[in-house]
Amino acid sequence: MFAAFSYVCKPCMGSGDGKFLIHRIRRTTARAEMAIAVPKRNNESSHPKLSIRGTDKIVLEIARRQSQSNGLATHDVCRKPDFHPMFLEEAYDQCKNICEEYAKTFYLGTLLMTEERRKAIWAIYGYMNSSVLDRWDERLEDIFEGRPYDMLDAALTDTLYKFPLDIKPFKDMIEGMRMDTRKNRYANFEELYQYCYYVAGTVGLMSVPIMGIAPESSLSTQSIYNAALYLGIGNQLTNILRDVGEDALRGRVYLPQDELAKYGLSEKDIFSRKVTDGWREFMKEQITRARVYFNQAEKGASQLDKASRWPVWSSLMLYRMILDAIEKNDYDNLTKRAYVGRTKKLVTLPVAYTRALQHPLWFKLNTKYV
Repeated sequence: MFAAFSYVCKPCMGSGDGKFLIHRIRRTTARAEMAIAVPKRNNESSHPKLSIRGTDKIVLEIARRQSQSNGLATHDVCRKPDFHPMFLEEAYDQCKNICEEYAKTFYLGTLLMTEERRKAIWAIYGYMNSSVLDRWDERLEDIFEGRPYDMLDAALTDTLYKFPLDIKPFKDMIEGMRMDTRKNRYANFEELYQYCYYVAGTVGLMSVPIMGIAPESSLSTQSIYNAALYLGIGNQLTNILRDVGEDALRGRVYLPQDELAKYGLSEKDIFSRKVTDGWREFMKEQITRARVYFNQAEKGASQLDKASRWPVWSSLMLYRMILDAIEKNDYDNLTKRAYVGRTKKLVTLPVAYTRALQHPLWFKLNTKYV
């Protein structure tokens, strides 16, 4: 579903070297050639700051458009580009390879999806790991108008004709990637939440149309989109907690500064890589918060199309296990990386499958989510 597989990006990770298209629409080639010569855009944000509740309006609007679309594309297009099947297959393979190399847990989850949904998620992942950040806005508009620039664009363009994706989360994801190039400290959780929304909550919003909502769903479309957003936030918070030590080596601290101070901590304690009682107490609070978002996400996981529930439940449970692993490491995420072994992952899959079989109405009748 959702950021179910929060691939959660860190700046310009991965490869964007998809083969360039010599497209039969002359305008595409012209735009592509111009993009190379055009000076880089000002990367300063044009987006207003979002509060924790500020995403409600975004989710409401996307859910409204989705409900009105009746499963049809929510964007205007001239016509579907005429790609050769072998070309498209190679394009999707490139996206798959990027996903497999840079997001192994996420990739495992995609293998549980139907082929069409799997390719669509790979296409989003491949595109969002492009290295041409300064041209992303222009290229995104072209993709949604049926004018891809390279192979990674082509895979996403094809996906747009199969699923009713909304352009808003893509635009916000680009803002999140830009934010990561100019900001590496967060004063409070409000600021960190904004970052998590842009780089991961957006992935959830992108994924809902691909996963599909069950006809018998007992929740509103908006509620399911909210659950997708929460799963993205939970996944990103988990990634942050897992990677504290690695991020510190890069001079980055993705933790609320005011909450560190509450426990008598500062970034100097992080850079010293020493686990203290204060650090353990701080981490307990952060882990509790991440689990709250996962609990909220559960409310939507079983409201998806039946074929999509298993991969989503698998992802949700595997990410929770990362939090468990941090605890088992005695909260040492400064010198150790919380790791969920392949055997544990495989053992989790049948449990997730059992949860996926539960009828959507069960979650309406049971208010306590395990």
